[in-house]
Amino acid sequence: METSTLAGRLFRWAVLSCAWLQDYLYAGAWQLRSLLPGTPADQLRTGSDQAAEPVVLIPGIWESWKFMLPLAKALHQAGHPVHVIPQLGFNRGTVPEMSEAVSRYLATEQLDGAVLVAHSKGGLIGKYLMAASLQGYRFNRMIAIGTPFSGSRYARYAPIRSLRALSPNDQGLLKLSANLSVNSRIISIYSSFDPHIPGGCDLAGATNIKLPTLGHFRLLSDARLHAAVLKHLGHESPSAG
Repeated sequence: METSTLAGRLFRWAVLSCAWLQDYLYAGAWQLRSLLPGTPADQLRTGSDQAAEPVVLIPGIWESWKFMLPLAKALHQAGHPVHVIPQLGFNRGTVPEMSEAVSRYLATEQLDGAVLVAHSKGGLIGKYLMAASLQGYRFNRMIAIGTPFSGSRYARYAPIRSLRALSPNDQGLLKLSANLSVNSRIISIYSSFDPHIPGGCDLAGATNIKLPTLGHFRLLSDARLHAAVLKHLGHESPSAG
């Protein structure tokens, strides 16, 4: 019995370790792809469905918008105009700074009735925007993917300040977590195993969806995530046909 239990634990450890490695390899590949020419951002803004809500993408820390390209293409194919914000760069600034960059874009483009779709740190930027920005009224809701709303215990050991800001003890994050005013307008979607956010991504008062997926970055190209996001944008799944 004990041998069987030990074998099961070793198997689980091997599966999760493999998932961790695959996640890093995926992230590395997309870092390289972000530096290469690809789908022009303007091409994604031409939604084919006039009734479809505009979507604004916010990537995670050290990610360009191209990290979210697989999801962006799925949204665009479903008819949504998809907006990216080049001014975010690789999202290295603080949450308030990056929120201000999104606010300026919204004011310039005069977007109304939009939906935020954000990955990781992007979800913190989105919540800050919804709760504290004068442009927050422009969004109906936010779909956050793998967002550490309560931080990640690994972040406190990071040698870089931008990563330590994602620690559960960071004062800015604690203040944002304490603000519950917009949580009911947030859908938090995350993997059953996220190697970067061991505490999970549940958000009090939000719609929380745990997918049977592995990974933090790889989730962005998973068809199950795309289906979940599209469902919350009012699209029926293909099987509902």
